[in-house]
Amino acid sequence: MTAPAHLGTRTAGALGAGPATPTRLGRLTRERPLVWKLLSIAVVLLVWEIAGRIPISFAFPPASEVALAILRMTADGSLPAAFAETLQPLALGVAVSAVVGVGLGVVMGLSRFGEWLIAPVFVVLQAAPMAALVPLLTFVYGIGFTSKTLAVILLALPVIALNGYKAIRTANPTLVAMCRSFLGSRRQQIVKVIIPDATPVIFAGLRLGVAAGFIGVMLAELLITPTGIGDLITYHQSIAEYAEMYAAVLSIIVASALTLAALQAFEVRVLRPEKRGS
Repeated sequence: MTAPAHLGTRTAGALGAGPATPTRLGRLTRERPLVWKLLSIAVVLLVWEIAGRIPISFAFPPASEVALAILRMTADGSLPAAFAETLQPLALGVAVSAVVGVGLGVVMGLSRFGEWLIAPVFVVLQAAPMAALVPLLTFVYGIGFTSKTLAVILLALPVIALNGYKAIRTANPTLVAMCRSFLGSRRQQIVKVIIPDATPVIFAGLRLGVAAGFIGVMLAELLITPTGIGDLITYHQSIAEYAEMYAAVLSIIVASALTLAALQAFEVRVLRPEKRGS
């Protein structure tokens, strides 16, 4: 016994209408990602403002007061001066970690002996509690620029080196075999096949290393020497100016997020053009 034609059409239409909403939502998300990101930030700020107005704690100011504190600290020059002092060891530490980490990662990926000799050191450093190790730098190098730079290197270098090592080791074996079949030398396999194929993953490791570098420099400023953004945080906390304290914390978070977003955009545009539409 068959159903009437109009009933079948109506049923099919109803069944077909089910996934339409998720599809439209997914299309809007892909077409206007910036709108959704801004909406997400707005929701977080709204919740923050409400929680600060209740208040849930006397030490938790509303988002509007924190924004005003950022403007005041920018106008009086304290925030730009703190950033200048924080970014110097961060930039130097990340640069040293990038050069040394990528080089050692390539060596570990290409050489079994290099892997056996170097990889365990970075595995131990990555697993070590850096918050406990960073203060030890004070006893060796004192309080100052050198200790802060080494703190950044301690956190960033293992991440970059191990990601570079894995990227080289997991390079596409089919491409290597094809180069070998065309009588390519070992040097040509490394320079023209392995390293280019591993470059996107190596760059992703650099992004993670930059994030670890931000953590390292803040640990150094909070635990070793009260300078830069860390000094603003501890000073305003000690005198109970919580809006200014949260302003310093929020500013370094925003700086880190914008830096990583810029690196990711560069990676997608230059190294992974196939992901531009996703």
